[in-house]
Amino acid sequence: MAASIGVSGVYPAAESVKISWRPRNSPFVAPVGRSRVDCTPVKMAISVEKKQFTVEKSEEIFNAAKELMPGGVNSPVRAFKSVGGQPIVFDSVKGSRAWDVDGNEYIDYVGSWGPAIIGHADDKVNAALIEALKKGTSFGAPCALENTLAEMVISAVPSIEMVRFVNSGTEACMGVLRLARAFTGRDKLIKFEGCYHGHADPYLVKAGSGVATLGLPDSPGVPKAATSVTLTAAYNDLEAVKELFRQNKGEIAAVILEPVVGNSGFIPPKKEFLLGLRELTAENGALLIFDEVMTGFRIAYGGAQEYFGITPDLSTLGKVIGGGLPVGAYGGRKDIMQMVAPAGPMYQAGTLSGNPLAMTAGIHTLLRLQQPGSYEHLEKVTKALVEGLLEVGRKAGHELCGGNISGMFGFFFTQGPVDCFDDAKKSDTAKFAKFHRGMLEEGVYFAPSQFEAGFTSLAHSMEDIDQTIAAAEKVFRRI
Repeated sequence: MAASIGVSGVYPAAESVKISWRPRNSPFVAPVGRSRVDCTPVKMAISVEKKQFTVEKSEEIFNAAKELMPGGVNSPVRAFKSVGGQPIVFDSVKGSRAWDVDGNEYIDYVGSWGPAIIGHADDKVNAALIEALKKGTSFGAPCALENTLAEMVISAVPSIEMVRFVNSGTEACMGVLRLARAFTGRDKLIKFEGCYHGHADPYLVKAGSGVATLGLPDSPGVPKAATSVTLTAAYNDLEAVKELFRQNKGEIAAVILEPVVGNSGFIPPKKEFLLGLRELTAENGALLIFDEVMTGFRIAYGGAQEYFGITPDLSTLGKVIGGGLPVGAYGGRKDIMQMVAPAGPMYQAGTLSGNPLAMTAGIHTLLRLQQPGSYEHLEKVTKALVEGLLEVGRKAGHELCGGNISGMFGFFFTQGPVDCFDDAKKSDTAKFAKFHRGMLEEGVYFAPSQFEAGFTSLAHSMEDIDQTIAAAEKVFRRI
C-alpha cells in the first residue's frame, strides 16, 4: 500500500509502491455482433522501494524553534541532548504509530511519555472530546464529569478515598508534599536518588532523568533552604532509610517514591523494600507517598499499589487519567485529604483543574482499560518486546539487561542487575545513543535517553513487536 488510512486522514507510508501493467499474449475477442472491447487480462508487477530516511524538515523547524524557545523545546529531553543527532519533529500520531514532518513513520514506544496507553488518537476518546468541545473547553466551575472520574479513580486505587484533580504531575507532587507537611506538622522529606517528582524546588535533589540527561547534579536557582529538609537514599536500600529515620527522629513528614522507577530507566522495587517502607513510616508517624504519575493505571488498573499489594497513605496520579490531555491528581485517606481547602486549611487551587476536556478523555480511557484482556495484552506485547531485544542484542555481543511490568519497560547497556540509579549510570550511554539513532532510521521511536522508561499500548500488535526486533537485530549488528 502507498498510504495507510486512519480516521484523521491519510498518512505517508514508510514505503512507496510502483505499479506496472503487462498484457498477456492472448487478447480477449468479443463475440460476433458485439463491439470489441479491450478487456485484456493483465498481471500486476509490484516493486517496493523503502523510503529514504531524512530529517531535513525537522532540522529546519527545530533550528527556528531554538530562536523562539530555550533549547528549541518545552521539555528538555525532547532536545536529544543525551543521544545527539537531530531531534524529530512530530506531525501526527495514530494507534501505535507516529509520523514526523519529513514523512517518516515510526513504531512509537514513548506514547507521549505514558498517557497513550490505549493508543494514540483513539476514535472513541476523540468522538467523546468532540462532543465535550461543543459545551465548552473550560468552565472554572464544578461539572458532573469531575464526579465521574473521581468515582472511577477512588474505586480503582486502594489508597484513594478522596481525590483532588490538578493539571500536571509536578503540580500533584507539589500539592501532596504540602499536604503531608500540613497533616504531620513536620518538614523533612525522604526521597530516593534517581526518582523524579516534578520540577518543584524540594524535589530537585538527585532527581533522575530530567537532570541526568543534561548532566546537571541539581538545578541552579533552587535555594539551599528549599532542599535543606530533603533527605535522600539509594533506591531499594532499606537500611539507608532506617538510618535516616534514626538520625531525624520525629522530624520526617513523609517518604515519597516511584514504586517502579521510570526516571532512571526502568527499575522495579524489591518487594521487601516496599514492605519495609510501609512498616517504617507507620512506626515513625510519617506518611508513605506513592508517586504513581507513571505507574498509575499502567502496570495494573489500580496501579503499583494494587500490583504489589501495598497501600500507601497518599498517592499522585497523572498521564493515563487524562487520556493525553494535561492532568494530574493527588489523593489518599479521607482524614488526610480533608486538610485540603476549602474543606481544611491547606491551600491549593488551579484555574483549569478538573476541566471538562481532560475529565472526558480520562473517563473514556479508563473505560477502555476496564475491558477484559487489556492488561494481559499489555503484558504479552511488552514481555515479547523486551525478551526479543535482549536476545538479539546479546547475540550480537552486547551487554544488556532489562525487564517490564505490564506496559512499562526498559533496558540498559550494561550486564546488570540494575537496582538503583548508581547501577543505571553504569550503562554505556554512548552505545545507547548509536542504538537510538539506528532505530530511528529503521522506523522505531524509543525515548531519547538511556534513563527513561518505555511504554507500549493496547494498539501495539505482535506485528509491531516482530518488526521492532527485526530492526533492532540490524542495528545491534551495526553498532
